[in-house]
Amino acid sequence: MRFEIAADTDRGIVKETNQDSLLVKCFSTCKGDMAFAVLCDGMGGLSKGELASATVVRAFDRWSDEQLPELCKSSNPDIDSLILERQWDEVIQQQNEKIKAYGKAHAVNMGTTVVVLLVTQKAYYIINVGDSRIYSLSDHIERLTTDQTYVQREIMNGNMTQEQAMRDPRRNVLLQCVGASAEVKPEYRTGAMKNGMSLLLCSDGFRHEVSEQEIYEMLKTAATVDGQNMHDRLEQLIRLSMQRGERDNITAALIKAQ
Repeated sequence: MRFEIAADTDRGIVKETNQDSLLVKCFSTCKGDMAFAVLCDGMGGLSKGELASATVVRAFDRWSDEQLPELCKSSNPDIDSLILERQWDEVIQQQNEKIKAYGKAHAVNMGTTVVVLLVTQKAYYIINVGDSRIYSLSDHIERLTTDQTYVQREIMNGNMTQEQAMRDPRRNVLLQCVGASAEVKPEYRTGAMKNGMSLLLCSDGFRHEVSEQEIYEMLKTAATVDGQNMHDRLEQLIRLSMQRGERDNITAALIKAQ
């Protein structure tokens, strides 16, 4: 398989800065082509949210340059999932302490969500903290991450419906984020990768005003021809979100296997 990638971001209609940070890249390894993406949605006064999100993205970029090549040298047919999960968790824990220390030294509260995706010839690997999401798109759309939010916890406990959560004023209250949590417990997931499958990473601003069905109809495999077309369709969804009044930064990346 080879991978087409596309990404787009906008600061939105209200905020003066874009506190989202994004990395998407493809590379060749001894185990075949791979795609790697990191999306972080920062929070904090002035430029501090942007600093928090960019700090975590840079840390994972270093990981992909320094540690991933060693993982690819193993005799396993694919990446060793246990080692990968441990390495990713270490990156997150280190950045959590680093950002907390910076915030304490400068008397500011700051933090960031993070969602990370590695796609190989055989599988996808995901880790996330917060409410940035990853969806798979094939013959349907499926959310692959679980929001670490107050409303998601209430839904899982049977105290709130999905429809109520969408309207609840606490929908953006995070239970965890990197840099603002005493203890961070990332969620890790892996699954089989198939030819023709697409994976979407997005910040919460991308999907507040646009439904999952609208996302699917715009980005499903049959509708995305090439990288430029994928980018154009992401841009259309971002513009639609802003037209509907989305006030947050909006960021998304799409990886298509073919």
